[in-house]
Amino acid sequence: MKYKLAIVDDNSFLIKMIEEKLSFFEALTVKFTAINGKEALQKLETNHNIDLILMDIEMPVLNGIQATEVIKNKYPHIKIIMLTVFDHDEHIFNAIKAGADGYLLKEINAKDLYNGILETLNGGAAMTPSIAMKTLKLLRNPIEINSIEEKESIKLTPREIDVLEQLSKGLSYNAIAENLILSTGTIRKHIENIYRKLQVHNKLEAVHKAKKNNLI
Repeated sequence: MKYKLAIVDDNSFLIKMIEEKLSFFEALTVKFTAINGKEALQKLETNHNIDLILMDIEMPVLNGIQATEVIKNKYPHIKIIMLTVFDHDEHIFNAIKAGADGYLLKEINAKDLYNGILETLNGGAAMTPSIAMKTLKLLRNPIEINSIEEKESIKLTPREIDVLEQLSKGLSYNAIAENLILSTGTIRKHIENIYRKLQVHNKLEAVHKAKKNNLI
């Protein structure tokens, strides 16, 4: 089975670089590329038979976070991985809040990119080590959270924290599963839950408070 992909990035050189990385894998085919979120939406109108989009964040006209939100509302079946040079806290949490299914850095090698795509297509969430580390940092800080509901929403189980710690070391799902004596399906479920919990919480406020108190 061939998975149909789209790449959205305002840098044509980077689009070529990503296409080159993906060309090694027969299971993937790039159906279209777009230079901003608006063009991506226009192309999706004529062909939304796409499995996954690799989405840049910083783009003119319509950026990756805005485009992700629109695409997720309109075509919920399409998975979106943010592929960016930035791992700024606000970008990460805004992207997750917009509905991104994964977050990878552009410097990623071809094999890890491929694995991240497959994991995400199988219901997991691709997350680079630095992103996992930042997420851990944010969750560990004693940020003053006003509403009890919000407090509950970012309560990770000890197991979920274990998974995040392993992810932050750059380990694959299989390696994490072996280390924690769990199945890869269970690891995938834990990562899905982590993403879901982050989405519920008012992250921007948390990030601002954390920065204000010099916690991050």
